[in-house]
Amino acid sequence: MDRRERIDDLTVTQRAAMRGFQATVWTALPGILQAFEADKMTATVQPAIKAQQRDVKGVWSDVTLPLCLDVPVQFPGGGGFALTMPMKKGTEGILIFASRCIDAWWQSGGIQKQAELRMHDLSDGMFIPGIFSQPNKLENVNTDFPELRNKEGTVKLTMAAGGFRIKGDVFVDGNLEATGTIKWPQGTFGAAGATIDGIITATGDVHAGEGTAGQVTLKGHKHPTAGNGPPSSPTPGT
Repeated sequence: MDRRERIDDLTVTQRAAMRGFQATVWTALPGILQAFEADKMTATVQPAIKAQQRDVKGVWSDVTLPLCLDVPVQFPGGGGFALTMPMKKGTEGILIFASRCIDAWWQSGGIQKQAELRMHDLSDGMFIPGIFSQPNKLENVNTDFPELRNKEGTVKLTMAAGGFRIKGDVFVDGNLEATGTIKWPQGTFGAAGATIDGIITATGDVHAGEGTAGQVTLKGHKHPTAGNGPPSSPTPGT
């Protein structure tokens, strides 16, 4: 039988052929993280859209796509710096599929030959975390300024018009230097000195003065005594 006799309209035939071809081309899908290997920066991702499959009887059904394995994960970065995020199971994101095989590039970097001549294949996925479905969307998104925040919004770094605003505790592992004034409700610190409205508590000694020879310590300095007695050290609690 001439196959052209099965569809008597050439345009319909061409459209059916194109739809069949498109069904084999993978471009992008939402995905759900199943596992993350930090040492390789790769993930196991479950595509979040089912595919349609027809059995030998011509009956169509929706089937879950197989897991995408060893998927490179994209973190924003450049110039020797990167912004990383904790990759927890259930994290939503987008899977993009390269137009050519990425195996040789992923293994060796640089410009490589194609290890296999496949195109738009599920094997060549890359995962970008941070696409949200409605049940997992962020609440109270700042529409005026960029923010780095947790999902709940209880900790955030906001880049506002006049500078940065931090919500949450700040822990510094290193030196803290300010060319301006540091203010809080009990006082100020600046180039002209410090003004404290409240109690200063130190668990260690307090040193004042310039240079080792010119320093006076709170714990080690001497108090003069009446008469000709020797100087005495400060008495704790007094």
